[in-house]
Amino acid sequence: MTSASTPRDLRAQLDSLPTEAFRPELAEIDQLPTLDIARLMNGEDASVPAAVASRLPDIAAAIDAIAERMARGGRLIYAGAGTAGRLGVLDASECPPTFNTTPTQVVGLIAGGPDAMVTSVEGAEDSADLARADLDALALTPADSVVGISASGRTPYAIGAVEHACAQGALTIGLSCNPGSALASAAEHGIEIVVGPELLTGSTRLKAGTAQKIVLNMLSTITMIRLGKTYGNLMVDVRASNDKLRARSRRIVALATGADDAAIEHALTEAGGEVKTAILIVLADVDGATANALLAAADGHLRMALSAAGT
Repeated sequence: MTSASTPRDLRAQLDSLPTEAFRPELAEIDQLPTLDIARLMNGEDASVPAAVASRLPDIAAAIDAIAERMARGGRLIYAGAGTAGRLGVLDASECPPTFNTTPTQVVGLIAGGPDAMVTSVEGAEDSADLARADLDALALTPADSVVGISASGRTPYAIGAVEHACAQGALTIGLSCNPGSALASAAEHGIEIVVGPELLTGSTRLKAGTAQKIVLNMLSTITMIRLGKTYGNLMVDVRASNDKLRARSRRIVALATGADDAAIEHALTEAGGEVKTAILIVLADVDGATANALLAAADGHLRMALSAAGT
């Protein structure tokens, strides 16, 4: 378990972290022309993809483990504080419209609750007990996957979430931006994207935040691909909740089938607006009820349903 640190201990910890390191060569950055600062910042950001690339095997292993559990009805749960927590909530909130998941399938927990999305909640990130309480409120099961997110890799809330999830038998992933982090060590799958010191000393919303967003994009997106929520690179489980997404739904059916507008409208009507079902109706030349039965038998995988239909 994590333990309380004195101010001196905490300063020593921060002094030892690459993400917190001071860069003397940038000490006069505030004296530079704006364009020069922008060039420096852009150059810093350009180094992030390579740092992510070096950890792709770790990321892929975590994704396969998450997908296996989600296929059994488990949930993907992010837990973090500050920027890390906000990134987790953002990724979770984008899954329902993109992949037609329910709000309970991918969940973002942030230390201090919803108010912490826009304001700092005093002391929340320092509480492992708060993380345990937040997870207990979700009635965690061994089928669930919990991703602790922390740039430093030492945030008690993130570590507490991973430790508690591990004790409950859930899959655990620790995402940090420092090597040898306590968070990665506590998790079954440690993912450490080492991006080095920030342009502004200790401002881990910069490179570290960008790295975390890239990894979270991979965790959720590739997991959903593995779960059959895409057909090729088409978002066939997109939820058509506004005019733009309704237009996108029609376009996806058109790209997948090559059908004309009349056939697409008929299929979408027959499918109740469900893109995946509409594609199956067109390509397999079946009605809505048959398409739904084929998809159910294939656990929602369109390619499998098409194969079963002899297409």
